[in-house]
Amino acid sequence: MFDLFRSRTRAVRYLLGALLMLVAISMVVTLIPGFVGAEFAPENIIAEIGDDVLTAREVQIIVQQQLRNNAFPRDMAGVYVPLIINQMIADRAVAYQAERLGFRVTDADVALVVESMMPQLYQDGKFVGREVYAQVLAQQMNMTIPEFERNVRKQILLTRLSNFVLEGVVVSEREIEEEYRRRHEKIKLDYVSVSPSDFRSRVGVTAEEMKEYFERNKASYQLGEKRNVELIAVEEAAVVKTIQVPEEELRRIYQSSQDRFRTPERVKARHILLMTTGKSEEEKAKAKAKAEELLKQLKSGADFAALAKAHSEDTGTKDNGGDLGWITRGQTVENFEKTAFALKPNELSDVITTEYGYHIIQVLEKEPARLRPFEEVKAELAKEESTQRLYDRMQELADQARAELVKNPTQGEQIAGRLGLRFLRLEKFTPGDPIPEIGGGADLEESIRSLAKGGVTPVVQVGNNRLVVASVTEVFPARQAEFAEVEDRIRETLITQKAQEMAQEAVKRLEELAKTAGGDLEKIARALGLAVKTTPEFGRRDTVEGISSTAYLEEAFKAPVGQVVGPLSAAGQTLLVRVTKRVEADMSRLKDERTEILNALRRQKAQERKELFEDGVLARLIQEKKVKIHDRNIQRLAALYRS
Repeated sequence: MFDLFRSRTRAVRYLLGALLMLVAISMVVTLIPGFVGAEFAPENIIAEIGDDVLTAREVQIIVQQQLRNNAFPRDMAGVYVPLIINQMIADRAVAYQAERLGFRVTDADVALVVESMMPQLYQDGKFVGREVYAQVLAQQMNMTIPEFERNVRKQILLTRLSNFVLEGVVVSEREIEEEYRRRHEKIKLDYVSVSPSDFRSRVGVTAEEMKEYFERNKASYQLGEKRNVELIAVEEAAVVKTIQVPEEELRRIYQSSQDRFRTPERVKARHILLMTTGKSEEEKAKAKAKAEELLKQLKSGADFAALAKAHSEDTGTKDNGGDLGWITRGQTVENFEKTAFALKPNELSDVITTEYGYHIIQVLEKEPARLRPFEEVKAELAKEESTQRLYDRMQELADQARAELVKNPTQGEQIAGRLGLRFLRLEKFTPGDPIPEIGGGADLEESIRSLAKGGVTPVVQVGNNRLVVASVTEVFPARQAEFAEVEDRIRETLITQKAQEMAQEAVKRLEELAKTAGGDLEKIARALGLAVKTTPEFGRRDTVEGISSTAYLEEAFKAPVGQVVGPLSAAGQTLLVRVTKRVEADMSRLKDERTEILNALRRQKAQERKELFEDGVLARLIQEKKVKIHDRNIQRLAALYRS
């Protein structure tokens, strides 16, 4: 599916990226109770957009895919569902408005997108037929052809109108300069900080206080259900040692798949690039003259790598001396390829021109097209075949271990020993506890959590290289905790509470002193039993030790040197600061970041305009009664996910 992003045209790539939400392949739809069947019954209609209807089933397809991709926590689904619905309604409203404005989508437009998304439907450029097309959609998306193509048409309309609206986003030179200053100006501060952590060392908690707190809050200290668990782990590192592939078989695989080992003609090259993109004719002339001068130096014996590091403007290769590694035909632009493949090893090119700028190329090695011999690829083949057999063998062992555990759930250690697998016993395990040597994971913990005594989990993948199956040998019910079992938790709770109370009092005092002490930070700090601290020079994006977040220091960045700012409160910390130094941005280096800043501001403005446009279209269509949203059904669907 994701190969579709290699599409040839930018428009198709953008369109397909947006389509992912609506038509993601490999989704498995699980319908929620209460919405099975009767898709267009009134209680299952989420919104009406013109003649189109958004149903609960369509929302569920998207929500389930998002859950499978861990796009948000499962227990937050009830919060995210209304947000997903809002976006789906907005997208359809924009598509509807595009149609009203005369935008049209032809069958050829739809066919282009389908071919780009599903190249498997086209063999030698010919469509395999609607029957196969329908089967793929049913199996992979739970959609019919009309449903799928209706969504494609809507997304094409949405993309076309959105692109039309977003064309012409303008960023002024002044905005670029202001953003550059924001990024690079720095300040230095003296400050007094008040946070609960400053007072923890001053807090004392007695045994009597802890016992009294426990008695008042017993209901809050319940020990959850625990289980004794036995785990059998099938580990890649252990299993791979048992797999050997005979050389005769490797030779058979090699003979049957020699096309894999044919390498095209290739050259190992390095280059120096002086870019001309976005430059004036005068700047291009200077770049060419510089390239000619560098070529003279190279012909006189100068070190190519050193000159590349000092002068090349290809940021991806300059630090490696301009090294491009091995390249084959089709990997570079036409004139670069033509020149590189015409050079002999160690030969320098003249200064050549491409759409990127002026290049000097040196070919270091050259190889003709060839078939790699068996001895050269033997180790590679052995590794591939071992890996393929490894996963099959791991699954076989895991399935065998589980089958035996189901019959004898208390015999985990013996089963693991017989199969040569790792065995681990967990005493009074609670989901969330670390699992030594194996590691955990939500899937494994959830599988264990639901089991009664004697139950066996499915085979669960843990990490990238381990399969685990577990059995529960004992269940300990939830119960009221004893004081001794939660003493440390209570002590920490009381220390935290008292430190917060002391910090709150200190903040009040800080606010009073800020008004009466005339900005004398030293005097204020002494009165609070604190110290004045000093920062190094820092910018808006920097992290400063002792300050929880620089995000709320904007007022300080705008203040003149010597001014006291605050108190400023955020992220559990209150600051009173004095600006002691200001370092202005070096505007002479703006040219190095101008393009990146311009693009960032354009993206930001485009997103803001897109959101305003969507909101405006939706509001207008609601006012015209072209869109009707069924809030009660949305609430009902969200409530089902919350439950």
